[in-house]
Amino acid sequence: MRRAVLTAVAFALVAPAAAAETFRFTAIPDEDQSRLIERFSLVADYLEARLGVEVEYVPVKSYGAAVTAFRNDQVQLAWFGGLSGVQARRLVPGSVALAQGSEDDAFKSYFIAHDSTGLERTDELPDAVEGMTFTFGSRTSTSGRLMPEHFFRQRFDDADPEAFFSRVGYSGDHSRTIALVEAGTYDLGAVNYTVWDAAVEDGRVDTDKVSVIWETPPYPDYNWTLRGDADERFGEGFTEQVQAAFLEMDDPELLATFPREAFIPADNAMYVPIERVAEDLGLLR
Repeated sequence: MRRAVLTAVAFALVAPAAAAETFRFTAIPDEDQSRLIERFSLVADYLEARLGVEVEYVPVKSYGAAVTAFRNDQVQLAWFGGLSGVQARRLVPGSVALAQGSEDDAFKSYFIAHDSTGLERTDELPDAVEGMTFTFGSRTSTSGRLMPEHFFRQRFDDADPEAFFSRVGYSGDHSRTIALVEAGTYDLGAVNYTVWDAAVEDGRVDTDKVSVIWETPPYPDYNWTLRGDADERFGEGFTEQVQAAFLEMDDPELLATFPREAFIPADNAMYVPIERVAEDLGLLR
């Protein structure tokens, strides 16, 4: 009997720790998966130290999968693009955009071209792109599809890209877009400017074969979005703790993996322009 009592006491002592919930997050797969795992494993370690809970990064294979994981409560936090963040917050009422990179309130996309096109950088997307082949990134990427298509339509009297270009593709991520245009598989592509700049700096792009020909006007983009039930799940004030963890992130090496200079406060209202463009293009239901 005494052994049973001791066992019960021992179980009672360890049960709360064993039952502690793991805080999980994901990120849209906008780059090569190995680079994402390297980056967000560091973020998981950082958040775990700051928040005092077990933190796990959950990789996903598509933008849609990131939104689905958030909706289904498989993750409680996500690094979204502007559009995927809007989608997720509409699906999970009460969810909030907490932080964005200091560059994300005025983000931009590059239009890149293979050298064989003969195109050079200009202040306006040239008429000569008509009839060429073109690839977006993911179908629901803000910087790889939504805003490039928006500005393309502004330039060419609301032309449908599928009719304007001889062939349109969707690469799935920015790194793949760069690789496809560099290889000449597509004449042109739309890409996140930070992914392009980092790839050029690291020597992962042959700029003799592919170069930037135009950049879009600025728009709001990436953000950390947290589910609205976080305080109920992880304790009162948890939302503020998560936001503070990002706003106070000052490790240059960690910030450089995004790459961002710093994180700044964000809120849902900042992404209303993205929501309106997505509704105009029929990308939100």
